[in-house]
Amino acid sequence: MIEFFQEDTSFVLPNEEKVIDWITEIVELYGKEVAEINFYFCSDDYLLAINRSELNHDYYTDVITFDNCIDNLIFGDIYISIDRVEENERNFSDGKYPEILRIIAHGVLHLLGYKDKMPNEKAIMTEKENLALGFFSKM
Repeated sequence: MIEFFQEDTSFVLPNEEKVIDWITEIVELYGKEVAEINFYFCSDDYLLAINRSELNHDYYTDVITFDNCIDNLIFGDIYISIDRVEENERNFSDGKYPEILRIIAHGVLHLLGYKDKMPNEKAIMTEKENLALGFFSKM
């Protein structure tokens, strides 16, 4: 089950059913199964509070993923700052895909075991995000 929630924002994800199918396809491509993924769309301040309380980090971020996966079953909570997504879209997006899709893919890839702390990990993550976005355009 994949669900979307709003916390401290009025953002509503367009094409929700298509996005659910896309996420499911991504997970299955990696030989895994969606058990439960919850997406929480929120403000910068909301996500900053989570970053401080749960991770002891004092900075804004676009996404935080809590991985509760068991073997090949994907369980997780993904918090996405809509404020950061909008800023990323203004500053970095190539306009081909909405930035929210890249951030959703990024969170899902974390649940699939991908990291992004080191430069080589970031490069792999970006490659996998681009691959996932390509799948979205074919749906």
